[in-house]
Amino acid sequence: MKKIRGYMFSRSFMGERVPQHIQNQVIRNYCLQNNYHYLLSAVEYSMENSILILNQIFNETKNLDGIGFYSLFQLPEIDSERSKFLRKILKKKKFAFFAVENIILSSFRDIERIENIWFIKKILNTCLTKEDFKYHGKIFPSKKS
Repeated sequence: MKKIRGYMFSRSFMGERVPQHIQNQVIRNYCLQNNYHYLLSAVEYSMENSILILNQIFNETKNLDGIGFYSLFQLPEIDSERSKFLRKILKKKKFAFFAVENIILSSFRDIERIENIWFIKKILNTCLTKEDFKYHGKIFPSKKS
């Protein structure tokens, strides 16, 4: 049975905030469904962009088979750090899963998929919302003939 250390946040990530007990339940249930031996989750420090605990988990991977994330949006936000981290996992012959998205990182091809999802999420955060369109409609009313 593969041993997994969970990883979760005490802060918001990509505009989302999920209570720790919910993150823990989701990771634990994912492990049960996939026959992984779940070792309790480590919680990242609440400081913005902190990855100290994530690096600590990575350094203990000699005793683990992988890392279980609640969401792939808990990976480092800085593109170069995220890509470097994902590659380090695979180079150590380990894997990671992202329970909410039901994605497993087990090959270098998976990195491209994860990065594409990150790219889309970042772009979506800059798009106009329905409220923005309503607001702009008042400033620039449509011409009536």
